[in-house]
Amino acid sequence: MDWLKFENETYEKGYECVCGVDEAGRGPLAGPVCAAAVVLPKGLIIEGVNDSKKLTEKKREALFDVIVNEAISCSVAFGTVEEIENINILQTTMLTMKRAIEGLSVKADFALIDGNRLPKLSIDSQCIVKGDAQSMSIACASILAKVSRDRLMLEYAKEYPQYCFEKHKGYGTKLHTDMIKEYGPCPIHRMSFLGKILK
Repeated sequence: MDWLKFENETYEKGYECVCGVDEAGRGPLAGPVCAAAVVLPKGLIIEGVNDSKKLTEKKREALFDVIVNEAISCSVAFGTVEEIENINILQTTMLTMKRAIEGLSVKADFALIDGNRLPKLSIDSQCIVKGDAQSMSIACASILAKVSRDRLMLEYAKEYPQYCFEKHKGYGTKLHTDMIKEYGPCPIHRMSFLGKILK
């Protein structure tokens, strides 16, 4: 498996600085969506990196620091619950990816984006479906986004202990839906996602 296929193809076209971009948290019933952008040194493969969904929480946490230390630049951005409610989750995700790219300390001139939709960017970009399992820089971005969001949800768990956010990170597990039915929603719940539960 060539983890650098897409990065190398892009550099061969003459681009100077390629970033990989991914998001975490589109599906949960609570909390923000998070996106990360990562620029790696040309040719770098970080041992153990894979799609964040295929890694344990412990492994993701360990790789987070390695990625931050090895990357030329990385950036994490959040899209708020208010934004999700106002402009919908897809538009908020696109906006959050744009924020992550614009937050890089070095200006990327090309973005490899996980998924099948491109955010409106001022630089050239390419969608890669299942990019987090094919591109090293996207896989690194998927880990940064997932860990950053999980850490934030652990903070929310202290603020709203009755929902057990530390266990499900806001996703629609049975435990979470049972807690919503028992206690009603809290300020970080996405009301537009709760229709069936609140009936």
